[in-house]
Amino acid sequence: MSTPNILATRIDNRLVHGQVGVTWTNTLGANLVVVANDEVSTDTVQQSLMEMVLPDTVQARFFTIEKTIKIIGKAAPHQKILLVIKTPQDALKLVKGGVPIKEINVGNMHFAEGKKQLSATVSVDQDDIDTFKELDKLGIKLDVRGIPSERGRDMMDLLKNV
Repeated sequence: MSTPNILATRIDNRLVHGQVGVTWTNTLGANLVVVANDEVSTDTVQQSLMEMVLPDTVQARFFTIEKTIKIIGKAAPHQKILLVIKTPQDALKLVKGGVPIKEINVGNMHFAEGKKQLSATVSVDQDDIDTFKELDKLGIKLDVRGIPSERGRDMMDLLKNV
């Protein structure tokens, strides 16, 4: 198994939408978006909607978390990957499964009852906080940023105020 060319890993509740499909892929120069999500991996309607926002030069793959762990190392060197996941828990599964993730962009985690708002687009509950702390202990850099041109903020600094 070789090391996949993962340009960035992003947590976004919405997975692939206009901001991810256009702004992030263009800024990074990605030519492949890998969505690692158990639900979407079997939902062709959601897959079609996500593919609609991608430029013609960018392909998409929709895998379960487990399949992503098993096959991402088989990616060809010319594949420049933007890995998109929905939750920090999925990120932790990928890291523990051996996916070489060094940094995670935390872009969008919706507010819901019981969650604390850390930024305009990121809200967390205790399970999220515990998971981010575990990712931090594993040496993963956690950058809170909605769009590439925005100044990133360290997730662990934001969690100090919770």
